[in-house]
Amino acid sequence: MEFRDQFATEEACRDYVSSLRWPNGFICPDCKETIGWQMKRGLHWCRNCGYQVSVTAGTLFHDTHKPLRVWFEAMWYVTNQKSGVSALGLQRVLGLGSYHTAWNWLQKLRRAMVRPSRDRLNGVIEVDEIFIGGERPGKRGRGAAGKALVVVAAQEAEKGIGRIRLRRVADAAGESLEPAVWEMVEPGSIVRTDAWRGYNGLSELGYQHNIVRKDPDLGDNLLPLANRVASLLKRWLLGTHQGAVQHSHLEYYLDEFTFRFNRRTSKSRGLLFYRLISQAVDFGPVLETQLKAGSDSL
Repeated sequence: MEFRDQFATEEACRDYVSSLRWPNGFICPDCKETIGWQMKRGLHWCRNCGYQVSVTAGTLFHDTHKPLRVWFEAMWYVTNQKSGVSALGLQRVLGLGSYHTAWNWLQKLRRAMVRPSRDRLNGVIEVDEIFIGGERPGKRGRGAAGKALVVVAAQEAEKGIGRIRLRRVADAAGESLEPAVWEMVEPGSIVRTDAWRGYNGLSELGYQHNIVRKDPDLGDNLLPLANRVASLLKRWLLGTHQGAVQHSHLEYYLDEFTFRFNRRTSKSRGLLFYRLISQAVDFGPVLETQLKAGSDSL
């Protein structure tokens, strides 16, 4: 009720987006003038060059045909569901006439859940890989065909698991695994892996590489943090999304799982909403052609 009271009108939603986009006041995107006038329908007019810009232009809400109030309701619902939401569930809750619209919105929001400039993990990090995909005949193990390979990095915390990072890679060769670790983990950290040869170059990259067992395939669970995250990820994909995630869109589901997992102890739903809408304002437009294409094939 507090949320709906705060954002009861379209004007209140536009003002909130404006405050996030220009926290110190309006800045013309064309000439950088700081003085302008606010017009109707969320337009701002620059005093210097006469440029007119919508408060939603250049954000995730760019060219939206739906009211911001509905977008706000969607983000509030998404951040308040502990296990995530499906497009069908979002369509029902918001009363959207099209499943396609609900799916597009969720895909856009997933893209905004992870900041490109986010910090890398540090400290003691467990790294392992998992395959995402149903049972298929053919080759098994790290060369399994027809499945997506995901690298899991889990930070050791005083009580259990700290933050995580997930990254889809093309294969289990060092040329794929080492750049993935570099992107997720700060150099100088202790990185625990099994003896798979794809991790042999981590020491040269500046990591303290700790091999927990000599055999990469058999033995006790000596990477419990990474394996726990992998188990939860698979359960989430099967439970919330019934395993119906195309490989071309998998990275964005990984982003959503990371966003939720790293904020799992947060007691403030309002803070989660703030994080998501702030990143949506900073993220930039996402075209429908990008949604259909998904990520570049690996």
